[in-house]
Amino acid sequence: MLHDGAPLAGAEIAIILLHGRGSSAEDILGLGRALAAGRAKVALLAPQAAGGTWYPRRFLEPLAQNEPYLTSALGVVAGTIDELLAGRITRQRILLVGFSQGACLALEFAIRHPQRYGAVVGLSGAVIGPPGTKRDLTGSLRGTPVFLGCGDTDPHIPVTSVHESAAILQKMEAEVVARIYPQMPHTINDDEISIVADLVAHTP
Repeated sequence: MLHDGAPLAGAEIAIILLHGRGSSAEDILGLGRALAAGRAKVALLAPQAAGGTWYPRRFLEPLAQNEPYLTSALGVVAGTIDELLAGRITRQRILLVGFSQGACLALEFAIRHPQRYGAVVGLSGAVIGPPGTKRDLTGSLRGTPVFLGCGDTDPHIPVTSVHESAAILQKMEAEVVARIYPQMPHTINDDEISIVADLVAHTP
């Protein structure tokens, strides 16, 4: 686990940053610094996946195919939130931000652990599982702001999966904004950074 930004004792909000497959906590901290640039007292926490991978197979595989790794990865997110709660940062002031495999993990965690979060952000990702996966959608995200951003030429994330994710999150009472960017590959663009930085700046 890497920490950056404000110390937990003095932080107003916290961003949990979940890196993509083959990447690292250090890499995604750079994104976190950009997102937090317009606001003081932001704690950044970036857990590191073993071997750089949260789960071994594609996110579109049946859920059982990514076990027990998926459950372990979700436990890492839960443990990070517990660390923040122990530091007196409430869920309403915690933002979950992920890219690629980390985005899939953030969105999957949110629908399995619905609460009012500061925000949930999935950049080039979608909820985990094949299209039409049956889910027990109990609980509410209580108006949590959710941003989904993806390119329409992304070779890893079908646009249909982003739309399905948006529908699931809306059903769970999140306030969802989804943007599909023409001709954008598997990456993050300036518009996405601007949108998420605005979420950070306006988290109460």
